[in-house]
Amino acid sequence: MGADRMPRAVGTAWGLLVLNTLGSAGAKTIVPLPRSLIQMVTMGALVAAFTLALAVNLRLRVRPSAFLFLLTLLLVPSVLASASLESGLGALFRCARLTVFVATLWLLSRWWDGGTAFVRLHIRMYFLVLCSVAAGLAVSPGAALPDLYGGRLVGALWPLTPPQIGQYAAVITGLGVLLLLGRRTDRRGAALVVVPALVLLALTHTRTATLGLVAGLAVAIGSLVLTSAAARRFFTWAVLVAAVAAVGFGSLLQAWFLRGQSQENFTSLTGRAKVWDALLAAPRTASEYLFGAGLGDKSFGGLPIDNSWLAVYHEQGMTGVILVAAMIAVLGGVALLRPPSLSRACALFLISYCGIASYTEAGLGDASPYLLHLTVAASLLVAPAAAPSRPAPAVPRRRVPRWAQRSEVT
Repeated sequence: MGADRMPRAVGTAWGLLVLNTLGSAGAKTIVPLPRSLIQMVTMGALVAAFTLALAVNLRLRVRPSAFLFLLTLLLVPSVLASASLESGLGALFRCARLTVFVATLWLLSRWWDGGTAFVRLHIRMYFLVLCSVAAGLAVSPGAALPDLYGGRLVGALWPLTPPQIGQYAAVITGLGVLLLLGRRTDRRGAALVVVPALVLLALTHTRTATLGLVAGLAVAIGSLVLTSAAARRFFTWAVLVAAVAAVGFGSLLQAWFLRGQSQENFTSLTGRAKVWDALLAAPRTASEYLFGAGLGDKSFGGLPIDNSWLAVYHEQGMTGVILVAAMIAVLGGVALLRPPSLSRACALFLISYCGIASYTEAGLGDASPYLLHLTVAASLLVAPAAAPSRPAPAVPRRRVPRWAQRSEVT
């Protein structure tokens, strides 16, 4: 089924999945929201997304996908480790959430066609999230730029952290630029999304999102340089602007990048390295090494892990690490084998961004925006369904007169 025939319920279901992955922990909001209420809303959004996806796909038609198959296999170590209840009953609840999340993705895969329909859905949904962030900034600048986060932008209406906002802004900026280069949108439409997103990204002071955006666009546009004049022009101008900015605003860029941190704090990745070393040094049983300790809140010793690979290793063991690596390797390999196109460029951007962000952000092993990014990449890489061949027109039978049908009399 083509993207032009996609039911509206599919877009609604995708928006509900985005809402589910926003999380319930973050900055203090203008109107205090109980965490239990936020969790009720996000979990209700997931159930509603699954219900909608099932309602429009009652015949359970799905597109074959190695990515979704590997993601489904990731449920095995998640359930095996969580069943021991070492991480508490919450681990089983998170397993159930991941199961419904994956099932919803399978149901929506029916509308994957290699086009940019899900890219547009992705941009719209995260742009709405950023609009709520901008609204919070306009209503209460003090709550949106709190001293607790060093003056970095947070969600004042919904509890969103600076890395979350930076991630959403970077992803829709990159996708918006690529749609413009592929002539799937005009300059006005692209500017309406890209300019506000870049402003919000700058206010978050999020280094990972910025590096992911630059590197992801470099990979994506590099894949179009040989076939797109617009990509070549953009690449040339981007290099010139970067050179001028490095020379004229080097000190300002350095100050923005360091965020007032000391050299020691910067080299330890804001304390992340200490948590990583402690996690790797902790003793583990053979079962924990293979299947992990069960799905948790992506923390170790009460501190956030902030690394997708170590979070997966801690919660789903080496089995989970291998499956997640296989998911990214499969998507990357398929993307490299595809001929140059806008869909391929968007997929390469999303894969590259998730790969870079995985070093300082967790989420590749559980229901998260990163899995939604990779799902969009998978939808871009499916082979378009072949158009049904039309039957050959029937050759009209020549009418033979009766006298010719009689046998010849000798």
